[in-house]
Amino acid sequence: MTNTRRFRDFVRSFTRLVETQGESEEIVLRDGGKLLGDLIAHDEWLPEDCAKPHPQYYQQYLLHCDPLERFSVVSFVWGPGQKTPVHDHTVWGMVGVMRGAELCRRFRPGSPMEATEQQRLEPGSVDLLSPAEGDIHEVTNAFEDRVSISIHVYGGNIGAVERHVFDATTGAAKPFVSGYSSPFLPNFWDRSAEVRASMASRTT
Repeated sequence: MTNTRRFRDFVRSFTRLVETQGESEEIVLRDGGKLLGDLIAHDEWLPEDCAKPHPQYYQQYLLHCDPLERFSVVSFVWGPGQKTPVHDHTVWGMVGVMRGAELCRRFRPGSPMEATEQQRLEPGSVDLLSPAEGDIHEVTNAFEDRVSISIHVYGGNIGAVERHVFDATTGAAKPFVSGYSSPFLPNFWDRSAEVRASMASRTT
């Protein structure tokens, strides 16, 4: 993690966005998607501890949760070939691919569920999700031999939101709460080194 300022600036900008436009999901997704696109254009800010894959399960590392739980930012780390079940979110969301690539397929309710054409998300791509427009999907690492990483922003503390996984054959829904893969938050807010550097420059 070499540029913590980049993520701090993102959090500040996103906080201002939800403070001023939080009542409009359309604006939050439009403007927030641009902020996320700018963030994932660089990856030197992501802590190594939040980029570690697991041999069996994709990982969800919480990077930031708004104190009022209006939004959260999560690093998803996909080992080779790993995928989610078919699931929903119940809140708005955005997915920005930073490393590797992902395959996303959306589903419509039914028995069986109707699957849309699979979409491939390359680095820099941002996919927007709205419950009002249908937010049921399945996500897969596009690679069988390498890790992929995406940064997700959700309209709530997503690890504590009651959501659903679905049986695509029958359409049956089962409630779940995802939680997070680590009990610890990365420290983006220790600015002591840059403050000391600023102090030193004033005394030379």
